[in-house]
Amino acid sequence: MDHRHIIAILRGITPAEMLPVCTSLVEAGITLIEVPLNSPEPLRSIGEAAKAFEGRALIGAGTVLARFEVDEVADAGGSFIVSPDTNPAVIGATVERGLASYPGVFTPTDAFTAIRSGATGLKFFPAEVLGPKGIKAMKAVLPPTVPLYAVGGANPDNFGEYFAAGCAGFGLGTYIFKPGMSAADVAQRAAAAVLAYDQGKPQ
Repeated sequence: MDHRHIIAILRGITPAEMLPVCTSLVEAGITLIEVPLNSPEPLRSIGEAAKAFEGRALIGAGTVLARFEVDEVADAGGSFIVSPDTNPAVIGATVERGLASYPGVFTPTDAFTAIRSGATGLKFFPAEVLGPKGIKAMKAVLPPTVPLYAVGGANPDNFGEYFAAGCAGFGLGTYIFKPGMSAADVAQRAAAAVLAYDQGKPQ
């Protein structure tokens, strides 16, 4: 399954909203969907969506801070783990369970710690503070095979700047979903994000 490097971050989503919102995202072409663990009943949302969209989308968890949470997500059917920080224990547990690992990094030390611990990709967070210049400077010393994601401040208007800095993709939070937003609103925003990604992505 080939995925665009766009992770939809559904912070605050409820299990009742999950399937309609995921349907909008998948139909628009966004197939990496993250449910932060500080959302209502996150493991239920992850489990139900993982089952409903098996073979069509990957459902993962965000704001994962501890090893036991990795196990809970894996047991629920999640496919990837996203963290706000660089925690080798969490990255190691994620790799052990066969899930993809996207830890949050902000410095070269964070980035290399994450890579040595087995991270699948690096989440530059908050990207709006680092900016494309900061990411580009770090990209110069990082292994070229590790994909970089701009999270926190990335939106379709600035995808081009982050692509130019060496990012492979983006995590989209409040741009793509806020609690109570209708599935139709999500569909509209997802379509705009996919268009900007497809037009801006380096060939």
